[in-house]
Amino acid sequence: MSRIGRKPVPIPAGVTVTIEGNTVGVKGPKGELKRTFRPEVAIRMQDGQLVVERAADTKTHRALHGLTRALLANMVAGVTQGYRKSLEIVGVGYRAEKKGKNLVLNVGFSHPVEFPEPEGITITTPNPTTVVVEGIDKEKVGQVAAEIRAVRPPEPYKGKGIRYAGEVVRRKAGKTGAK
Repeated sequence: MSRIGRKPVPIPAGVTVTIEGNTVGVKGPKGELKRTFRPEVAIRMQDGQLVVERAADTKTHRALHGLTRALLANMVAGVTQGYRKSLEIVGVGYRAEKKGKNLVLNVGFSHPVEFPEPEGITITTPNPTTVVVEGIDKEKVGQVAAEIRAVRPPEPYKGKGIRYAGEVVRRKAGKTGAK
């Protein structure tokens, strides 16, 4: 049996969960999330905790069991604490700034790149070389951070580009290092 799927999801104080068939809504101090899950898994409340059960023991059902539990735990954590991803901009003259609802990136192109802030996500720039993406939906926060990074991914020779905070970029030797 799935070790992750077996664990119940504790519901902290101040969080309300509504279950309607396969749709689960989670409401907390930071906001509200709603998601529809596959019918192969059953979600129910038991002693103030969410319990996920699967119908059969096939490979697909086992995979969905752990996935559903993890998604539910992420929803509960999102509405209580929220999620955040930090990005670092490395390069001479590379910078980011917030203009209204857009993030403007100057990362070595002939033009500045404008990135619109999606709904439910807040993008901030504490300094010109740091971008912080925050929100309650873990999946959406990660996707937006990946899209910002994709504007100019870090290159292996000088390490210039946009990278996640703490990301290690493997460096390559240039032409002179090959001799």
